[in-house]
Amino acid sequence: MEDFDFCSRNILIILGFSCVISVIALIAVGISHNKSLSHNVKYGIVLDAGSSHTSLYIFSWASEKENDTGIVQQIEECKVSGAGIAAYYRRPNDITIRLTQCMEKARKMIPMSKHQETPVYMGASAGMQLLRMASDRMAGKVMAAVIRSLNNYPFNFHGAKIITGQEEGAYNWITINYLLGHFVQKSKWYNQFFEGIKHEKNFGVLNLGSDSTQITFVPKNHTMESPENSLQFRLYGKDYYVYTHSFLCYGKDQALWQKLAKDIQVLSDGVLKDPCFHPGYEEVVTVKALYETPCTRRFKKILPFNEFQIHGTGNYKQCQQSILELFNTSYCPYSQCAFNGVFLPPFQGSFGAFSIFYFVMEFFNLTSEKVSQEEAIKRIGNFCSQPWNEVKTSFPKVDEKELSEYCFSGIYILSLFTYGYHFTNKTWENIHFMGKIRGTNAGWTLGYMLNMTNMIPAEQPFTAPLSHSAYVFLMFFFSLLLAIEITAALFILNKPAHFWEEMV
Repeated sequence: MEDFDFCSRNILIILGFSCVISVIALIAVGISHNKSLSHNVKYGIVLDAGSSHTSLYIFSWASEKENDTGIVQQIEECKVSGAGIAAYYRRPNDITIRLTQCMEKARKMIPMSKHQETPVYMGASAGMQLLRMASDRMAGKVMAAVIRSLNNYPFNFHGAKIITGQEEGAYNWITINYLLGHFVQKSKWYNQFFEGIKHEKNFGVLNLGSDSTQITFVPKNHTMESPENSLQFRLYGKDYYVYTHSFLCYGKDQALWQKLAKDIQVLSDGVLKDPCFHPGYEEVVTVKALYETPCTRRFKKILPFNEFQIHGTGNYKQCQQSILELFNTSYCPYSQCAFNGVFLPPFQGSFGAFSIFYFVMEFFNLTSEKVSQEEAIKRIGNFCSQPWNEVKTSFPKVDEKELSEYCFSGIYILSLFTYGYHFTNKTWENIHFMGKIRGTNAGWTLGYMLNMTNMIPAEQPFTAPLSHSAYVFLMFFFSLLLAIEITAALFILNKPAHFWEEMV
């Protein structure tokens, strides 16, 4: 019997030792796999210094890239408090205070071991373009303050610059087509990031901001009559040639300022009867404020008044006629132009319309692809003709300043599409109004980060990562082995005598 107890004890010791080995193996496999993944991730930060505000975006991607381009995910967005950086030209040092909260958030979110290798970029768009037009010295002071501030953080700061309108349009195009799954067709990453998205030809992009508007698409052939409107990208092993142009001063707000500056030229009494505002709407505007933006310089003249009153009359056709006077279509040095002598090749495929295009059309409930151009004109025209008091009563939760400009915005968008970009009743059907794509805001920053990953070298993983199938197999094998060992040990402990009798 003592021999039986001795054997039983030895077997239990062996099983116990095996259990410990199995547990260690499980932990080692898990740690090794997860450690490989954590060391195999890169991060990037892009700050979008727009006209009205600044946003910080944090992106991540695996360092073993797909055809030299990262599969990038936006993992965080932080809106910087206050106005856009161009508004701080009189007190540029305030920019440092504004940026602190979002930059500290980035410092905490990105692992400390990754700080020094994490690139930081800032791109300023139309707001700073206009400030530079007004005063190159003031724009320089603002950008210098941004650079001083971002250099104080432990990241790899790659500089701040005022991006061109063409760059903004092109990076918007990359962002949107990436989110729609039009670049990555077959790869080990595709199922994880683009599951459920149908691969189609890429979309053209229409973007409307406060100060500028962009149009970007792949033309039918690579021949460009205007080389400055052509950009080339290499993404995921394929070259893309896109047409892009940005019309500075033709964003929603600047277009309205232009229209007002044009219309008051013929006034003598300081009262502007404006068909782009609702009947009964009144507003006082100072001439000084109107002439502060470089976009109204061409209409500037000495007037017999320092301020003028807007009296709305609410008439679609008259408002559109006033807007069309902003588009110079009298000359075209190319085979085909948009307006102001800007080359525009023939359209191809579908277009996604974003930003203010989407927000305004959503207000009018016109984002459905089934709504015709005629229906859009009718709906916006009926809205514009409504008395201002009725409109305020119907939309009590909408900011009054914003609400008062929906009439102008709606007519301006339809005029820009029809007379600026020459969309017809038929091609109107190819415009798709989009707010977000898969929960992500459509903006230039993601496209910029995607393009930059081509220039950021891939690193070797800290340890060779297991494939998913190998990881699952090893975890299952050692878990099963551990279960068998524990079951055997419990069996011996509970029934030792019976066990040995069977062995005899």
